[in-house]
Amino acid sequence: MNYTQNERIEQVSNETLVIGIDIGSQIHFARAFDNRGKELTKRVFSFKNDLEGFNSFDQWAEKIKTDNGKNKIMIGCEPTGHYWFAFAKYVTGHKKTLVMVNPFSVKKIKELDDNSPKKTDEKDPKTIAKLVVDGRYSVPYMPEGIYAEIRDLVYSRDRIVKQHNISANRIQRWLAIHFPEYLGIYTRFDSTSGLAVLKKAPLPKDVIALGVEGVRKIWHDSKIRGRGVTEARATTLIEAAHNSVGLDGGAGTRSELYMLLEEHRLWTSQLETVEKVISETVRKVKYVENLLAIKGVGVITIAGFIAEVGDIRRFKSPKQIQKYAGLELVENSSGKHKGKSKISKRGRRKLRRILYQVMIPLLARNKEFREIYDYYITRVKNPLKRRQAMIAVGCKLIRVFYAVLTKGVGYDRTKMKSDIHRCIETTAA
Repeated sequence: MNYTQNERIEQVSNETLVIGIDIGSQIHFARAFDNRGKELTKRVFSFKNDLEGFNSFDQWAEKIKTDNGKNKIMIGCEPTGHYWFAFAKYVTGHKKTLVMVNPFSVKKIKELDDNSPKKTDEKDPKTIAKLVVDGRYSVPYMPEGIYAEIRDLVYSRDRIVKQHNISANRIQRWLAIHFPEYLGIYTRFDSTSGLAVLKKAPLPKDVIALGVEGVRKIWHDSKIRGRGVTEARATTLIEAAHNSVGLDGGAGTRSELYMLLEEHRLWTSQLETVEKVISETVRKVKYVENLLAIKGVGVITIAGFIAEVGDIRRFKSPKQIQKYAGLELVENSSGKHKGKSKISKRGRRKLRRILYQVMIPLLARNKEFREIYDYYITRVKNPLKRRQAMIAVGCKLIRVFYAVLTKGVGYDRTKMKSDIHRCIETTAA
């Protein structure tokens, strides 16, 4: 739930026990305070990241709550990687409130007590608890059901894409060293006809030994058809092998390429599989089919958006999602000086990346979004730079996604362009 600052402060009442926890990979450290920031324990409590440790923490917290006449426990921590997931599940199941503080805020205010930037496991829990007392926290969102499934699938795809790119770069490096002319013949190194030859004849001398007929036989046996398997292409490949300046090699060099090609084939297969599952899963979300009607927006983009946002109905307005993505405008101004506005870049980095990456196909294929983009960069008053315009269009896309997924409305091209018309009419007036 998204609380205002005042609502967050009101959550920490006189009956609330506030516990700050410094999350670690194996050991967690905790300190307890009341709603005024007064510490209720004399020593830092440490416990292990397992069931026995969690149970000992629960007993410790309940005893402090009872001894001090409290009836509610609020636990604050930093989102330290993935180490807090198991602890969050435990405390939520034991009817305790878990909130998150911004690590940037912890870093900024840790000097208030001792005027020292020192960071220790004993100091951080106190700093975290003080932020909770001041209402400077957020309630973590743990996706459930279909949203958790989509997030896992998208994160799995991101990992596979990374490994797929690494394997592709390694193959291209091998070719640049041993057969650089190959990269000039084929636009893509992983062309079907090209890979078929490399699997049989990786080195230039191997290609020469095959000859034109040998190359064509490989294509014929592999049942490859198309413009790229003509006699002229085979002749070009043989000539390139004759004139190659690549380094020679033997069995070890060939073996290296075979292993690289096999690795690349594996990652390609896994990528195809996970994308198929993503396509099937994301369609189970209500009103997603309406989003697919937008030209330039594909299943992977929608899945990435849902993976980062989760259930979009938890947001009260698209502006909250814009802030969540770190796309809100901020400026540094003082007195007569007014600084330039820029995006905050606070929040979900992956969500910003998704919105930026979709701009290329969106602006190329979608007439309405392209008109909005062209308007932003050509308007007479305060024209935007190209990247600024892309961010503005990205925010417009957030509003469209929000309206479609929360209200179930279809994509309206006319309404998309109505904002431009109003701006033009205002300028003309």
